[in-house]
Amino acid sequence: MKIASSRLTARGQICLPAEVRRRLGVGPGSILDWEQQGEKIIVQRAGRYRSEELHQALFPEAPQPRTLAKLEEGVQRYVRSRHARR
Repeated sequence: MKIASSRLTARGQICLPAEVRRRLGVGPGSILDWEQQGEKIIVQRAGRYRSEELHQALFPEAPQPRTLAKLEEGVQRYVRSRHARR
């Protein structure tokens, strides 16, 4: 089923019709993936991931939250070990 038509410019650019943009849910700055399947080219919106989803995928076990006192203690320990006279 044909949705719309586009014209290719001399610079190799196309205008994506409004109906296609609406159906794909894309706008300025969106990334589109182009895939060849036999004689057809499939265009789809590239997958988007939030930074939180990437973090959970990379680090499935969430670290335990630390108190401000524990963080300051760790910084002091690091500074002492790094700059201690030997």
